[in-house]
Amino acid sequence: MTSMFAVLVFVWLIVGAVAGAQRHYYDSAPTNCASTGTIAVTILAGPLNYLGMNPKIGNCNVDMPQPSP
Repeated sequence: MTSMFAVLVFVWLIVGAVAGAQRHYYDSAPTNCASTGTIAVTILAGPLNYLGMNPKIGNCNVDMPQPSP
């Protein structure tokens, strides 16, 4: 049962990676965290990409730590 679940998860992620390739997300390096996030959620969405789901991360802000005074 556990191995069946592992195979299912693996196939799910492969289908998501193929969807990302079809959308040309891997043609160039991600330029910001939004494009990296879009690639990640596309892979995690797996087969749902083919049912009309087109996940995108619009904006993300990463707080950069400031040096202590």
